[in-house]
Amino acid sequence: MDTYRKQRNYGCRIHDQGTYLGMRTIVMENDKVRISILADKGTEIFEYLYKPLDLDFMWLSENGVQNPRDYVSTSSDPISNFIDYYPGGWQEIFPNGGPTSVYKGAQFGQHGEVAHMPWSYRIVEDSAERIQVLFSVRTKKVPFLLEKTLTLVLGSSTLTIEEKLENLSDVPLQYMWGQHLAFGKPFLEEGCQIIVPEGIKIVTEATGPGEAGRVARGANYEWPLAAGHNGESVDLSILPPQGTPTDIAYLTGFNQTGEYALENSRIGAGIQVKWDAEQFPYLWFWQEFGETVDYPWYGRHYNIGLEPFSSYPTSGLSEAILNGTAAAIEPKGRKSFTMEVSPYTITNSESKSETKGT
Repeated sequence: MDTYRKQRNYGCRIHDQGTYLGMRTIVMENDKVRISILADKGTEIFEYLYKPLDLDFMWLSENGVQNPRDYVSTSSDPISNFIDYYPGGWQEIFPNGGPTSVYKGAQFGQHGEVAHMPWSYRIVEDSAERIQVLFSVRTKKVPFLLEKTLTLVLGSSTLTIEEKLENLSDVPLQYMWGQHLAFGKPFLEEGCQIIVPEGIKIVTEATGPGEAGRVARGANYEWPLAAGHNGESVDLSILPPQGTPTDIAYLTGFNQTGEYALENSRIGAGIQVKWDAEQFPYLWFWQEFGETVDYPWYGRHYNIGLEPFSSYPTSGLSEAILNGTAAAIEPKGRKSFTMEVSPYTITNSESKSETKGT
């Protein structure tokens, strides 16, 4: 923290003088949005407040934000070590996606390493017109350096993310890398619509969460329609009623730029996500509509995840290697990734794009 950095209460501004529940917290803010980031917990974004509607797009679970240092999990289960401290929101996932997996002798827990690690940060730019913060972390189990730069500019709701990945070793490595964005109330509700480009495919696993899920498994479909278990057509683009079965599917077929919008026409709000689909060719579609009555949800939540990822399925890096979707990087190699997230107001039922990023 720069003790003598000039303070400002207008335009774009950065607050890094405080903590939240004992964790270093960076707040990036302009006239459109306020974004709160836990530097001590994986750069977790637990708030993305859109000021014109006083609406936070990030899902906040019933357990809420927690500091993992406040108590030790009573279970050594590698899944609960993530889930017990999971607040919803948005996590960086690397180098494993999903439950425990073993790679080159290293055992990963749920969603890899970086989501719970403390990251370093440096304020790159701090003016009333533009703010920029660089975060970085070195993984422990596999030798990687991950850096990401977050940028806000005055007059725009768009958060721009630029990431760099470096293999610090002399051997080729594989990994899973993703952005774990989860949406819930007050934004998300029955009838919300997911909008993706034409030609997108829906991929399902032979088995999945829950007893049955929403759609017949082990088949591929054309977005947005999939087959139900009784042969009926299921429209995945419209969110269903509370109590609909839990499921997960993977969307693919994006061009160089991946894109989706999630809209609630009743309240006149939407959010658009764009990303580098060459690096992240898959979009995980996690669906939890209150049907799970056991650990960890107990029927309390209505939320989804729409998560750009390098690979699939959710069962870990070893499975992604087997199905050929694990990403690879050469010795001392480097890769980059870009992403933009833009909340917006829906001004009329005919236009779903005119107001994005404003």
